[in-house]
Parts: sequence; structure tokens; C-alpha cells
Amino acid sequence: MIWGTGIGLHSGRKVYIGLRPAPVNTGIVFHRSDLEGDAYVRADPLHVVDTRLSTNIGEGGVRVGTIEHLMSALAGLGIDNVYVDLDGPEVPIMDGSAAPFVFLIQCAGIEEQGAPKR
Repeated sequence: MIWGTGIGLHSGRKVYIGLRPAPVNTGIVFHRSDLEGDAYVRADPLHVVDTRLSTNIGEGGVRVGTIEHLMSALAGLGIDNVYVDLDGPEVPIMDGSAAPFVFLIQCAGIEEQGAPKR
């Protein structure tokens, strides 16, 4: 598991972020721990709800913003099954690139799963 903290670019809020391994064929799933109930949003192009100034996804009333740098890091590293835990409305901006996410993920290690990628 990877944990970090940063500031949300648009909200200005301090946000804690955690990445947890997910089972095969789970995909990338964002979890908002600051909301009640099942506050999950699957990263899916059909869930994009806004692209003004950042990429925002939403599903069932749950929204997560500024996902593009983390998604870039995950794609570049070939990670396609992960839970992303957030206690705020957006992914922290870090330095404005994917580099801090890549660094943290590489430090924690990447586990290969025993099934072909879908």
C-alpha cells in the first residue's frame, strides 16, 4: 500500500491518497472515504463528467477530480488493477506531473498478477 498527501489544485484542500492492490479484472477504482456509503467511482471513459481545467469522473453522485496525472502514471507503469483511496474531492496535484506518483509506486513495488491483461 502507498500513502501520500498533497493539496488539491482546485479545492485547495489537503488530501490523503492511498493506493491498494486490487484483484485481477477490477480496473482502477477511486474510493472517497470522506463521503458516506459506497463512494466509489470506476475509472472509465464513460464516467468522465467534466474536462474543464482537469479531468473529472463521476458515478452515482460520487465525483473525483484532477485524475489525469495519477492515471498517466498508472498507464505508464502498466498498472490496471488498483484501489485509489482519497479523503477529498480530487487527487493531489503534487508537482503538476506524473513523476511523484511514478516514484512512489516504483518505491513500493509493482506486483504482477497471474492473469492476462484485458
